[in-house]
Amino acid sequence: MSRKQTPSDFLKQIIGRPVVVKLNSGVDYRGVLACLDGYMNIALEQTEEYVNGQLKNKYGDAFIRGNNVFYISTQKRKGLMN
Repeated sequence: MSRKQTPSDFLKQIIGRPVVVKLNSGVDYRGVLACLDGYMNIALEQTEEYVNGQLKNKYGDAFIRGNNVFYISTQKRKGLMN
């Protein structure tokens, strides 16, 4: 019988992988998850900012405060997410 994966397990597995972080404001940040803490404060590398699905800015590193995060998901391949 396989054990159920917790959200914490998922987050540990995706460190170093491309992710999409959607904020409560609707803005998406896409980049490589560098690290995060128990408050969902997130550090991204190679970050791109998308507003209404359109690329607005590129950042080397970005730090996102956890209380602004709506969700975080893995990104299959660059350019495939809407």
